[in-house]
Amino acid sequence: MKFKPLLLSLAMAGACSQATADAISQHTYANLDDVTTTHLLLDLDVDFDDKQLEGFVEHTLDWHNATSKTLVLDTRDLDIDKVMYQDQKGSWHKADFTLAARDDVKGSKLTIKFKSQAVKARIYYNSRPEASGLQWLTPEQTASKSHPFMYSQSQAIHARSWIPVQDTPAMRVTYSARIHTPKDIRAVMSADNKDALYKDGDYLFNMPQPISPYLIAIGAGNLEFKAMSKQTGIFAEPTILDASVAEFNDTQAMIDKTNAMYGEYAWGRYDLLMLPPSFPFGGMENPRLSFITPTVVAGDKSLVNLIAHELAHSWSGNLVTNATWEDLWLNEGFTSYVENRIMEEVFGRDRAVMEQALDAAGLRALLKTLPAPDTRLNLKLNGRDPDDAFSSVPYTKGQLFLIYLENKFGRDKFDPFVKAYFDQFAFKSLTTAQFVTYLKANLIEKYPGVVSMDKVNEWIFEPGLPSDAPNPTSDAFDKVDAVTKTWLNGEISAAQLPTADWSVHEWLHFLNNLPRDLSIEKMTELDNQFNLTQSTNAERAFAWFMLAVGNGYQPIYPALDEHLSGIGRRKLIVPLYKALIKNGKKDWAHDVYLKARPGYHPLAQGTVDDLFAK
Repeated sequence: MKFKPLLLSLAMAGACSQATADAISQHTYANLDDVTTTHLLLDLDVDFDDKQLEGFVEHTLDWHNATSKTLVLDTRDLDIDKVMYQDQKGSWHKADFTLAARDDVKGSKLTIKFKSQAVKARIYYNSRPEASGLQWLTPEQTASKSHPFMYSQSQAIHARSWIPVQDTPAMRVTYSARIHTPKDIRAVMSADNKDALYKDGDYLFNMPQPISPYLIAIGAGNLEFKAMSKQTGIFAEPTILDASVAEFNDTQAMIDKTNAMYGEYAWGRYDLLMLPPSFPFGGMENPRLSFITPTVVAGDKSLVNLIAHELAHSWSGNLVTNATWEDLWLNEGFTSYVENRIMEEVFGRDRAVMEQALDAAGLRALLKTLPAPDTRLNLKLNGRDPDDAFSSVPYTKGQLFLIYLENKFGRDKFDPFVKAYFDQFAFKSLTTAQFVTYLKANLIEKYPGVVSMDKVNEWIFEPGLPSDAPNPTSDAFDKVDAVTKTWLNGEISAAQLPTADWSVHEWLHFLNNLPRDLSIEKMTELDNQFNLTQSTNAERAFAWFMLAVGNGYQPIYPALDEHLSGIGRRKLIVPLYKALIKNGKKDWAHDVYLKARPGYHPLAQGTVDDLFAK
C-alpha cells in the first residue's frame, strides 16, 4: 500500500497550514514535499567491541517533485562512508553527499544529490558509541552477567542516531532487515520475529505495515523466548524470563478485551522484550514487540497497567499516530484512556478508578510546577527538543479530556466514536487540527447541545485544567485517608493500620499524601513496622524515598544508593535527584550519580546531567 507524505496529503485536502509545516520541519531536515521513503532495507552488524552498528540502509523512494534530484535525511553522530543509488534502468551509481555541522537538537543534515531521480538510495554508515538512541551494556551491567546487551530507544527523534532516515512521525514506512550478531547473541526487532526464534547470529526481519521511524527498534543480548498464549510471548534474559511470564500472562486477555472495544488488533503477534534495569522508560510501544522495564515485575501483577498502556498504543500511537511532537497528546492521551479501559475490563472498575485517581493527583501536583504554556495539550515546542514534550500533561490531561467526553456523551455514543476514529485514521499520521475537525463533525455536532466547541478548545489549547474537569475519587482511598488521619492524630499505632489487604495503589495513595513535614518518630515507626526502606516494589520504594528525602529521614540512604544505582528508569530516579538537590543532599547525590551514570541510558544521562549543571 502506498502512502502520501503528510504535508502533501494535507495540502491536497486544503488543510495544510504554515503552522503544521513549521511544527513538522522544526524537528526534521527531510524534504518531504519532494520525496519520501516508502520502504527501508537495513543490513547491519552488531559490533559490541566497538559499540556500533555498521552496514547500510537502503531507501526505496517515492518522488513528488518531478524536478527534484535531492534527498535530505536526518542523522546524528553517524559516520557516512558512501552513498549509492539505483536509477530507473536498474543501474547503480555513486552519489555525492554532504554532511552538515551538528545541531544540538536536530543533529546533522545529510544532503544527497543524484544525477537523475533515484529509485533506491543506499547509505553505508556506522553509528558511534555515543548514539543517543542506543545503549551498549557490558555483561556485568545485565541481569545474566554473561553476555553484552544492546537496545534502541528511537522516540522521539533518536532513530537518526542509528539510521539515516526521514525522522519524523509525519511519514510512515515499511521496513525489512538483516542483522548479524555473535552466534550466542539473539537479535529482535519491532517486526515479525519468527526468524529470531532460532539463535544463529544471522536474523531476518520484516515489518509489512507502515510505521513512523521512531517505532523502528532493535535489541540484542542473551535472550530466550517463552510463549504466553497463541498470540503473545516474552523475550528476556533467562534470569527474569519465568517471573516475567508469570507477571504478564494476562496479556492475551487484554488483547481480547481491546479487540472487542476498539476493533481487531492489526499487528499479528504481540510480544514483550524485557530490558535491563537501565531502560529509561517504563515501556516503549514498538509495534509487535513492546520494550518493558523489569521494574514492573513486582510478583503480584500490581504494576501491569504498564503492559495495558503499551498494548493500547497498538491502536493509539502505532495505528493512529501524532503527526508532530506538538501533537503528542493524540498518542498518549488516547493511550492512557484506552489503558484504563483495558484495566477495567480485565481487573475491575475499582482498580481502574484507583489508577485514574493516582494519575490525576500526580497531574494536579505537576501543573503547579510547570510554566503555563507547557500545560496545554497542543504544546508549542518552539524548536525545543521534543523529549521536552513528555510529561504527565499529554498523558493524564489527555486522558481526563476523553473521560470528560465519555461522561458527557455516555459510553454508548463515545465508544463507537473512538472505534470509528481508529478505523478512519488507521496507518495515518494526523495533527491536532485534523482531530478537532473530526471530533466536531462526528461527535460534537452529531449530538448537539452536549459539549460546546468552546469547551473542546479550552481543553486542547488553553493551559491548566478546566474548572469542570473530572476529579476521579476512590472509596478505597477515602478509607485510607480516614485511617491515616487517626494514625497522624496518635489515636492508633502504625501496627494498627489495616494494611494487610492494601493494594499497591492504596499504599501509593497513603505515602503520597502523608505530610511532607512528618516527624522522624512517625517515619521511624512506619519503617520499623513495614520495612519500607527495603521495599521490593519499585513504585512503593520510590514513593517512600520521596517522602523520606523531603523529611530528612536518614536511614534510607544506603538503600537509596542501591535504588539510584540499580535502575535507570527516569520516572523512578529523576524526581529523587531533584528532591535530593532541593533538600541539601546535592553532593551526596552527585557522588551516587557519578557511580551510577555509566549504567544509565544516554537519555537518562542527559536529563540528570542537566540537573547538576544548574
